[in-house]
Amino acid sequence: MVYLREALVKDAAKLSEIAIRSKAHWGYDQRFIQQCKQDLTITVDYINQHHVFVLDSGEQIIGFFTFVRDKEDCLDFFNIEPNFIGRCYGQLLWQYVIEKARELGIKRFTIDSDPHAKGFYEKMGAIQIAEVPSTVFENRMLPLMEYTLET
Repeated sequence: MVYLREALVKDAAKLSEIAIRSKAHWGYDQRFIQQCKQDLTITVDYINQHHVFVLDSGEQIIGFFTFVRDKEDCLDFFNIEPNFIGRCYGQLLWQYVIEKARELGIKRFTIDSDPHAKGFYEKMGAIQIAEVPSTVFENRMLPLMEYTLET
């Protein structure tokens, strides 16, 4: 039985590890992952300042997502522990994304997507609206996705 809960500050290191392993799942080399590490780190301050939700089995964290609320709402992280990828947990976590977005009054949000995750977001109903520069690698562009909640 899995359930969604708000992240606790003690989860910060574990969530960072999941984000790094989830990124590495796509076959990026160690150098690439090392350069992304800062952007993939969840800090205590990040948990305190943003909406961070964890999919928990009671024995381990399966995945997590975060919303950053600013001028535009953004799904900042959406990561699944790699050994759970391809086992429908992404779709379950996405259902929780939509549920929490509604609870938070979010009508639409953007996603700076990894190119490998673009197909998943499209399958969930997001559309690519632009490309944005990577915050880590110069001259690397990432799909900017947008999801609008049905009313």
